[in-house]
Amino acid sequence: MKPPRFQYLAPRELSEALELLATHAEDAKVLAGGQSLIPILSMRLVRPSHVIDINRISALDFVRREGDVLRVGALTRHDTLLTSDVVGDACPLITAAMPYVGHLAIRYRGTIGGSIAHADPSAELCAVATALDADLVLSSVRGTRTVPASEFFLSYFMTSAEPDEMLTEIVFPVQATGSRSAVQEMARRHGDFALTGVVMAIETDGAGTVNAARLCAFGVDEVPRRLDQAERILTGRVPDEAVLGEVAAAAMESIEPESDMHASADYRREMTGVLLRRGLAQALDSQQPAMA
Repeated sequence: MKPPRFQYLAPRELSEALELLATHAEDAKVLAGGQSLIPILSMRLVRPSHVIDINRISALDFVRREGDVLRVGALTRHDTLLTSDVVGDACPLITAAMPYVGHLAIRYRGTIGGSIAHADPSAELCAVATALDADLVLSSVRGTRTVPASEFFLSYFMTSAEPDEMLTEIVFPVQATGSRSAVQEMARRHGDFALTGVVMAIETDGAGTVNAARLCAFGVDEVPRRLDQAERILTGRVPDEAVLGEVAAAAMESIEPESDMHASADYRREMTGVLLRRGLAQALDSQQPAMA
């Protein structure tokens, strides 16, 4: 497999990259980690006339907590998200998801911005952004705008970003003190794309009652699917076996998976319920340390 011919551009400043993107717009692709772009270039699923490599733009590589939000630059590598104490303290759900993202070599090169902008509905970070109600900052020569994750993902590999816009920053609300996180997924092999999965952040009181729940399924629909009905059933209740059964049933009813060569729609739906129950049991385990 060989990629089509293209002009390689390597700006060193964000302003330069945005000018290039404005000039070439729909005929350009942005190269960050390249873990998604290089394969689809090689298979000629996309044929850009220009590839804009943003790896020299150091201003896009940062992790910092500012009050009640965690700001992450789009060029931040997966491995940084996994090992950063700042990330682990502010948003432990991100840390919990990272071991499921690809393999070690992919995590060294892959970026959070590249993963989210690629908008693969089976990607863990897209689900985490949706579950935590992250804001996505899009930049262009026209300025910047912020789009909530719930409005960013439109369909398979499609987002609300305009052709001349680049995802430059992801802003996560800091998880509440006492929040517990869990990630469960089913894949053919560890590191492969998820056939189905769930991410969650749960807040409980001292009596075990769920005060707030953020549940999101991925790999089961054209976008990461927030499990709103399941959240409503869980909130305000002590999650015993009966409640967990109700929550799982609601989750299974709210998704519309498709069948493919890897798994049937019925299998994906059933496994979503199973994984949700497992994840909730993990998150609510009294032996698991809550977020300090």
